[in-house]
Amino acid sequence: MPARCVRSWTPPLPPEATTPRRYAFLLIPGYSQLGFACALEALSLANRHPSGQSFYAWRVIGETGDPVPAYNGITTTVDAALPELARDETLVVCAGSRAAEGSTCPILNWLRRETRKGMDFGALSSGTYTLALAGLLAGKTVTTHWEYRDALIELLPDVIIENSLYSKDGRIFTTAGGAASMDMMLDRIKDDYGIDLATWVADQMVYTDPRAASHGQRLSRRARPDMAHGKLGLALQIMENNLEDPLRPDEIADLIELSTRQLERLFAKHLGMSPKRHYLQLRLEKARGLLRQTSMSVTDICVACGFRSLSHFSKSYRGTFGLSPGQEKRGTGSMWPV
Repeated sequence: MPARCVRSWTPPLPPEATTPRRYAFLLIPGYSQLGFACALEALSLANRHPSGQSFYAWRVIGETGDPVPAYNGITTTVDAALPELARDETLVVCAGSRAAEGSTCPILNWLRRETRKGMDFGALSSGTYTLALAGLLAGKTVTTHWEYRDALIELLPDVIIENSLYSKDGRIFTTAGGAASMDMMLDRIKDDYGIDLATWVADQMVYTDPRAASHGQRLSRRARPDMAHGKLGLALQIMENNLEDPLRPDEIADLIELSTRQLERLFAKHLGMSPKRHYLQLRLEKARGLLRQTSMSVTDICVACGFRSLSHFSKSYRGTFGLSPGQEKRGTGSMWPV
């Protein structure tokens, strides 16, 4: 019996890369190692393509040239200390929970000077805040990690902050960080060299379903099978979009074409609480983030979260979290100074 011939699959060849596209990653102390690794690994894997081409090159930058610690304590060595960049390099600012502290004057001045050359530039996670401090995002549409979004919305009124995995506005790109860095980089690889190379890299990452930019950041309660009711999902979205100016339950019911009684039954069945209680909880969660992450006054946070009086705000906050807004603020350091 003749031997059976088995042919191995050869991936399609992407367009020839005559010169590797170059990236420069600026690490801010406390950066998210996950977001940085996901972005860098996508570029690294592209260079392992069977075509043998080097599609990308990169260098890692820090303020002083010393190794830069991530938020988990692991340090990364850098190639240079705030060097002069070429116009064809793409700059990526990587930050985390200490973005404000690490966005020093030398770094901000360097960002202003280098980005004037017309290069593409962007940020992972709270690196968006660093770019905003440098004055590079006015009027732009960007995104950041969901944990920082409320605080940055209050602090950056001239920046449009989306709740998306990643965002592109002209030559500026931003991402929520974490695994979303893979989605953004796969999208950039697709734009650079086509869908075949991007798909090959995704397969190497065992990432079978890359997400679009518009994909939500959080697996919210609306994604649960027991909360698949369309009207309930709409009501929750309306609440989340109107925290500063809360609507009455009857107004929400009218918007989704239900009676107030039907709305209350939906919330009781799927959430075990009334619409009013759930709405209050959402506003208090936003207030807690602002108290912990910003130096906004308690009064300003009270207004930003839709409370009509400080006394009501304080009573509700204490009843939920066991301490007053003032005690919460005194017990934490402000992540983002006003």
